[in-house]
Amino acid sequence: MISAIAIDDEPLALTVLESLCKNNEDVHLLKTLTQPNEALKYLGKFPVDLVFCDIHMPAMTGIRLVKYLQPHTMVVFTTAFAEYAVTSYELNAIDYLLKPINQKRFTQAVNKAKDYAEYMGTKEKGINKEIYVRADFSLIKILADDIRYIEGLADYLKIHIKDRKTVVARMSMKEMIEKLNSDQFIRVHRSYILPFKKIEAVRRTTILIGDQQFPIGKTYVDEFFARYNANLG
Repeated sequence: MISAIAIDDEPLALTVLESLCKNNEDVHLLKTLTQPNEALKYLGKFPVDLVFCDIHMPAMTGIRLVKYLQPHTMVVFTTAFAEYAVTSYELNAIDYLLKPINQKRFTQAVNKAKDYAEYMGTKEKGINKEIYVRADFSLIKILADDIRYIEGLADYLKIHIKDRKTVVARMSMKEMIEKLNSDQFIRVHRSYILPFKKIEAVRRTTILIGDQQFPIGKTYVDEFFARYNANLG
């Protein structure tokens, strides 16, 4: 179960969140607070998994507050103002809930937090079977086995996925390769990362996956063939 606190300068909003949490078995709301400074003091003594945080608060905005949180603390913003969606995305929030919040939408946010917490746990053990990327102002889960290939485009990546719409994310190839299991994926070109088990054949410096061909860049040739030949053996 996810442990959480809620921060909002409006007591009625906190009452609503309390009710939403009581109707969700995956989250345990430990405390509600109306003062951001008090919330930070509480978190200093009693760290939690998740913080529900209003954005518009007179003493300290939620945007400022989350910058003081521990790195792995998950945040779900709760606000009546849609214009802060981009900011929440930049702050790596798990989700962004617009007031009034209904139970269905609240459950979706909690499920995202639950999935992400499980992902971080498996990642630390080196057995992650999925990755999370931020795209379209949302945190998107992608199963590693469903990735067909990843294509680099300047400051963006196109993640081509089986039976799903291609995900376009603003991140570097280096950032992506660090997210992936190094035993399952390999960078073969400045513009391509491929899943090893989907490689069907190699002809000189061209990799074949289905009806698609991918070049092996000069700087990646030695590493690729060392790993490819080792896998064949």
